[in-house]
Amino acid sequence: MAPKRILLLYISQVSGHRSAAMAVQEAIKSIKPEAEILSINAFNYTNPVTEKVINRIYMGVLNKAPQIWDYLYDNPRVVKRLEKIKNAVHKFNSPKLKKLFDKFQPDIVACTQAFPCGMVADYKKFYNSDVKLLAVLTDFVPHSYWVYDKVDYYIVPSREVADRLQAKGVPAQKIKPFGIPFDPKFNAPVDREAVLRKLNFKKDVPTLLIMGGGHGLGPIGTIIRSLEKVKSPLQEIVVTGINTKLHKRLQKEVKGYKKNIVITGFVDNINELMSICDILITKPGGITTAEALAKNIPMIIIKPIPGQEANNTAFLTGKKAAIEVDELEKINLTVEELLSHSEKLKSLAEAAAAISKPQAAMDIAKLILSENNA
Repeated sequence: MAPKRILLLYISQVSGHRSAAMAVQEAIKSIKPEAEILSINAFNYTNPVTEKVINRIYMGVLNKAPQIWDYLYDNPRVVKRLEKIKNAVHKFNSPKLKKLFDKFQPDIVACTQAFPCGMVADYKKFYNSDVKLLAVLTDFVPHSYWVYDKVDYYIVPSREVADRLQAKGVPAQKIKPFGIPFDPKFNAPVDREAVLRKLNFKKDVPTLLIMGGGHGLGPIGTIIRSLEKVKSPLQEIVVTGINTKLHKRLQKEVKGYKKNIVITGFVDNINELMSICDILITKPGGITTAEALAKNIPMIIIKPIPGQEANNTAFLTGKKAAIEVDELEKINLTVEELLSHSEKLKSLAEAAAAISKPQAAMDIAKLILSENNA
């Protein structure tokens, strides 16, 4: 039998959507090394110029006018008004997709973002294609842009998300609550002491990991200034992602600080950094929080983006697996409270373990490779 041909579609080079696609790819390769996999930034492939413009607009809106995104996100009136535009875009992109599909001839397509999922669903309709289509959700609440008749399976983070999709009209048999996929290396053991030595950190001092996603968003400077007020010793790792301006500014700023602080840019060893931290302070992106849940790390959530991140926050805090802090100037008080009451840290860690889905990527890979999806 010929190796299965699998097409993975995401958007944005630096995004949780891409990380999820790469996690699924790694899991597939670990099971079937001979599988033929093509991973593509679908937005860049179909609309390279438009992608750059929309990415700039999106980041600008999130930074300067997040209330606009809050209004647009999964608003039924906006969804309805955009229907004709969306259909026109999908129709325009379908010939490009046809060239790709004719050349690669995938047996199955898995999308980790709603835009390519919708394109492929409509492509199936336009060309009467029977290619299998998987929608892999990377946030803890589904939105209407995911819902298409031509999707064969929905991979969702939880039973609650499955129920919400059913309420939107998706048949129960199409929904698999496997979880949000992340790199399988997050499940591998880490030599904690070796990582601490590399950072020049001490074993017996609480370690905080502070992140603002791949783009280094959020008031990270405000957070580490507040943490200077924590009375007990602390050591901090600050990950600024691709935000080079923030990285340079913080490196200068922390020189006079009392705490032991390591500032780093975009790194590929977040699994190691999570393995040594006692508390994670982060924006609640779906992939980051799924990784943290698998590591059973107590989370403090900061400045969620309206829409998907606000929904993630509501889910995680509702499950008692995270705490949200609004007044970041006083985040030191929350950290002190947690560090001085070990039972609170333990409770957060146990709640995280209860809702974690550490085998998500492997379960998705097995579904993709199963014979009934040939």
